[in-house]
Amino acid sequence: QVHLVESGGDSVQAGGSLRLSCEVSGYRVSSRSTAWFRQAPGKEREGVAYIGGPRMSTDYADSVNGRFTVSQDIAKNTVYLQMNSLKPEDTAMYYCAGDFVGVWDNDRRRPTRYRSWGQGTQVTVSS
Repeated sequence: QVHLVESGGDSVQAGGSLRLSCEVSGYRVSSRSTAWFRQAPGKEREGVAYIGGPRMSTDYADSVNGRFTVSQDIAKNTVYLQMNSLKPEDTAMYYCAGDFVGVWDNDRRRPTRYRSWGQGTQVTVSS
C-alpha cells in the first residue's frame, strides 16, 4: 500500500525559502514518478513539479520554473521540493502525489494519473 507524508510547510515572507519533504512508502522513488501539486482557496489544483520517467527527469510549471527544485533522496525514499524566492501567489496547500500510472512524456502533468496523495502541507507567503 502506498503512503505519502508531506512536511515542511510554514509561513514565510516574500523572498524567503522553504523545503518541503514527501516521505514515500509502498514504492521506490528511484523507479516511479512522483509530483508536487498545490491548491489555493478558490482556485483549481495546479501541478508544480514532477520527477520521474525512464531517466528520472524533472519538469516544472512555468510559474515556478527557476525558483523551485524537485529532488529525491533514494536512501530515505523521500522527494523534496526546494522553494526559493517565494511570492505571495505561492500561498497554497501543497500535496505530494505518487503511485503514478502512465507514460511520463504524455501523462506526468495529469493529476488523475497519480493514484496516491498525501494529506498536504500549508505554505503561506506574506508580502
